[in-house]
Amino acid sequence: MSKKYTTVLGDMWDTIAYKTLGDEKYTDKLIKNNLQHRHTAIFPAGIVIDIPEIEVEVSAKLPPWKRGIV
Repeated sequence: MSKKYTTVLGDMWDTIAYKTLGDEKYTDKLIKNNLQHRHTAIFPAGIVIDIPEIEVEVSAKLPPWKRGIV
């Protein structure tokens, strides 16, 4: 099931990415998932944005017990 986010006045792509996905680095994936709004820089209130599924990156530098390897 895909997640949705409804904008508030003044939202921008990077702030939506941070609010919904936890990091601005996902801004490009958020825009690609909502191409109909790609030319919008600052959103008005009430625009429904589809939030993409993001795979969690696990660093190989972490010890096995923190990577979920048992």
